[in-house]
Amino acid sequence: MRSVVMIPARYGSSRYPGKPMVPLLGKPMILWVAELSARALGAENVYVATEDKRIADLVEGAGFQAVMTGGDALTGTDRLAQAVEHVAADIYINVQGDEPLVSPEDILKVRDAKLASMDDVINGFSWVGAEENPHNVNIPKVITNERDELVYMSRVALPGFKDPKCAPKRYKKQVCIYAFTREELADFLGFGRKSELEYSEDIEILRFLEMGKVIRMIETRPGSLAVDTPEDVAKVEAALRASDQLRV
Repeated sequence: MRSVVMIPARYGSSRYPGKPMVPLLGKPMILWVAELSARALGAENVYVATEDKRIADLVEGAGFQAVMTGGDALTGTDRLAQAVEHVAADIYINVQGDEPLVSPEDILKVRDAKLASMDDVINGFSWVGAEENPHNVNIPKVITNERDELVYMSRVALPGFKDPKCAPKRYKKQVCIYAFTREELADFLGFGRKSELEYSEDIEILRFLEMGKVIRMIETRPGSLAVDTPEDVAKVEAALRASDQLRV
């Protein structure tokens, strides 16, 4: 069975225009993500789905493949659903283009979980670190049942509590590595709009939840940081310096 990584990369981000091309230690962020994905599955199995020729030219110049999509995609997952029409595979692994610290081992872990549960959508999670604020709305918090299936995901700190002694000792957060089949992506795109919860939270995986799909959450290593705003660049660069990703 063929597995590929597909990285959605939109130039026209409302919060951070041109974000995929922002330099991190001198290298465009999208190339950090593509190179780390290639360590997991090989460069021939890494695609960048984008609406912008500048991004396509950049990744193709670095030896990766680009798939041009429409500019009307509601979310990164919708963009992937458009792109899979041009890429034949059994498993499509969505690695977010703003996660330059993604672990190749975690990509393979999500891939293997999908192979073991082909009827479930797979998503990663880790624990909110001591240096992170669980009340930060840029960190989607994850609630799972005791079978590691997603119950809900929110930008507020969950689970809540009535009595302070019952407060959670730590929180789970989403790690943006997903695994889908072509059919799951087609169903997602065919929904035709953001679901109500997805719209409120601005968390696209919630569309699958509202569609009645089982979402299996797989624990990944801690330390993943995303670039959501220009203020995130310095801390991500510091994390890159301290990581083994510089050996890429």
